[in-house]
Amino acid sequence: MVATYWDRLKPALDAKKWGIQQFADAIGVSYQAVVKVRDGGSFGSKNNIKAANALGLNPGWLATGEGQKAAAFDANVRPAPPGMRTYPVISKIQAGKVKEMVCPYEPGDGFAVEFGEDDASPWAFYLEIEGDSMLPEFRPGDRVLIDPEVQPRPGDFVAARNTKQEATFKKYRVRGIGEAGQEVFELVPLNDDYPTLRSDEQHLTVVGTMLEHRRKFRRQK
Repeated sequence: MVATYWDRLKPALDAKKWGIQQFADAIGVSYQAVVKVRDGGSFGSKNNIKAANALGLNPGWLATGEGQKAAAFDANVRPAPPGMRTYPVISKIQAGKVKEMVCPYEPGDGFAVEFGEDDASPWAFYLEIEGDSMLPEFRPGDRVLIDPEVQPRPGDFVAARNTKQEATFKKYRVRGIGEAGQEVFELVPLNDDYPTLRSDEQHLTVVGTMLEHRRKFRRQK
């Protein structure tokens, strides 16, 4: 009998003692989406990666049953499934240099990696959210995919370089054209307890635009 997607998934769920709802919450999908997998379906590429990461499995093995079952010990060297690639998770300091340096980071320089579809520029990277200035939509520990080659539009979320040459992550809002003919924009926190930053009041440079948000869910102890 040919093993199904659920046949590969279920033992890992049992090992974590997760039911369907706990698993659905952990990877950000609906209860019914997991039920469909249980009943003979499978996840698409993005949710397959989320499921594999949550359960410590190799995304390629989970999707096809081929290759190594467990995620490799060193995440920086495990192969990406076909059609996928690895993105480095880099520091705020590294991200703050993206516009200035030809090579601000090497593929192995990140402190972690994320698997994702190979549809972003070669210099795309993930940033990990710190603090609570972007609550409730972005929580500490969440990761956002930033692409330096995508120009932001009003309402987009961006990483921008501040005066400390670090990257800060905020909502992008255009305010017009300044006296020098440059676009004036604001970096807006979602948490009202934090101030809005304006490019005509301090030096701010947009580093890149968010393409994807991966949420960290609180796990039961």
